[in-house]
Amino acid sequence: MVKKSFNLDPFSGCVFLFCGSRRDRFKALYWDGQGFWLLYKRFENGKLAWPNNEDEVRELSDEQVMRLMQGFTIDPKINTARAREFY
Repeated sequence: MVKKSFNLDPFSGCVFLFCGSRRDRFKALYWDGQGFWLLYKRFENGKLAWPNNEDEVRELSDEQVMRLMQGFTIDPKINTARAREFY
């Protein structure tokens, strides 16, 4: 799937993340030089903010991956309207 659908090299040492349609779980695929690692994570509460199509697929920073693993959104947003109330 990594090679055919996205034209990427699954043996590159990158971690590839996949999410199911329910968006409450994801899988991570990683080649360590001897074999593939497959990590499966299921969230008890909440859902992932996940790309809807190939145009939204992107490379994530280490910090964004860690946020995802902890169940947070990869792009934290600040509500500027609420933030102004404190000035």
